[in-house]
Amino acid sequence: MMELSGPTMGPAAGGPAREIVLFLHGLGADGNDLIGLAPYFAQYLPHAAFAAPDAPFPCDMAPYGYQWFSLQDRTPAVMLAGIQASAPLLDAYVDGLLEEHGLTEARLAFVGFSQGTMMSLHVAPRRPREVAGIVGFSGALLAGDRLAAEARSRPPVLLIHGDADPVVPFEALRVAQSGLVAAGMPVRVERRPGLGHSIDEPGIGQAIAFLQERFAA
Repeated sequence: MMELSGPTMGPAAGGPAREIVLFLHGLGADGNDLIGLAPYFAQYLPHAAFAAPDAPFPCDMAPYGYQWFSLQDRTPAVMLAGIQASAPLLDAYVDGLLEEHGLTEARLAFVGFSQGTMMSLHVAPRRPREVAGIVGFSGALLAGDRLAAEARSRPPVLLIHGDADPVVPFEALRVAQSGLVAAGMPVRVERRPGLGHSIDEPGIGQAIAFLQERFAA
């Protein structure tokens, strides 16, 4: 089985990590795209280690970057099959991170953007032990109707989405919220007025506050 790899950053405070923030990038990007957020998060989470693996497959819609699954065919069943192909690779990467730092799932949070949010919302609840939380920027929940039956843990979720997103429609926020709530997961949603398909400073602030709260729990 292939192994994921990508940029990492150790705790700003030095010493061993007390928690891990796992960034999952969007289609056509790579781990470097989100590890750039780590210094901002580290100001408020000084004991956190950060990791941003590259997705496993070269992007098939751009001459550069990576993808967690193809979006050439957006039929839900095809996209789900793509997620299911990447999921074991991501699970193995998470297992390795936890082992490397000697931490449990309760000390790890997922932070996804776009396709990385889709991966986070699929993989984290299907892990047997609950992670600290999931932050999903500008994403969607695929196969939400299957989540209640397949979820093995129910971590709290914060979804943040721009209401002017031309790539993943804002409506995806409500659909994801409904599916997660139906599966018994605590969900908060944040609407970012006028924001397109991106992450803005208020959204970063909301994500940091959520992670501080979850790691303190």
